Amino acid sequence: MTQRKATLIGLIAIVLWSSIIGLIRGVSESLGATGGAALIYSVASVLLLFTVGFPRLRKFPRPYLVWGSLLFVSYELCLALSIGYANTSRQAIEVGMVNYLWPAFTILAAIAFNKQRANLMIVPGILLSILGICWVLGGEQGLDAAGMLANLQDNPLSYGLAFAGAVIWAAYCMVTARLAGGKNGITLFFMLTALVLWGKYLVSGEAAMTFSYPALIYLLMAACAMGFGYAAWNVGLLHGNVALLTGASYFIPIFSAASSALLLRTPLGLSFWEGAGMVCAGSILCWFATRARRSPAG
Repeated sequence: MTQRKATLIGLIAIVLWSSIIGLIRGVSESLGATGGAALIYSVASVLLLFTVGFPRLRKFPRPYLVWGSLLFVSYELCLALSIGYANTSRQAIEVGMVNYLWPAFTILAAIAFNKQRANLMIVPGILLSILGICWVLGGEQGLDAAGMLANLQDNPLSYGLAFAGAVIWAAYCMVTARLAGGKNGITLFFMLTALVLWGKYLVSGEAAMTFSYPALIYLLMAACAMGFGYAAWNVGLLHGNVALLTGASYFIPIFSAASSALLLRTPLGLSFWEGAGMVCAGSILCWFATRARRSPAG
């Protein structure tokens, strides 16, 4: 496989991931927050079995199996349920934006635990990302403390899960980098996520799922976006232009908001796009802050 083709496949993964927020919300509106998520991860697990295959667990480092599984499942639960529990489609998109704090948090974790070097640009990068989220949560007024507080009080569970997910994914990235040894356990992790969600569905007393053709279409699309997204990203990282893929991934918040607004038929005002742009710009600044300086020629 050529590098150009692998890079294109990796870029397709970014497009697929950008649609996840809207698709998860579309499924949860018909099939429920927990039941819908359980079906998404179940179907995605089947797709991953045919594309990535099931890993040979004996060759995996045991600490990675334990911590990787725990963190991945926890993150996916936070992501899916935070969107499913949102009161409105607009709120689901805002919750998804909170989740996109993870790039900045991942870089902070790399600095704290992996001794990643960074310059002072990391400070405005983190602040800009957080300011962007505050701008989004402030509603049409932009940076509005009262509006942001009212938003959070309206549904603290969804926003709290999204924020926790961003922190957990940063931890998962660090654990994977240090313990995985190049192994890919994504199929196992998806299966475990589906099992936990089914367990929660059985004990939570959630209403019975109502199937319809639109719900099934959303379900299939969400599962494909999840499963094929991870598979395509893996190909891109292994054989493509990693620098290009990394740079493109920082624009996922904007791509995701545009895709979600279209899928959920939810108009987003100028202030939302300003905040989304700040989140992207903050993540890019954090990335630049960690780039090693080249030594001048002797």
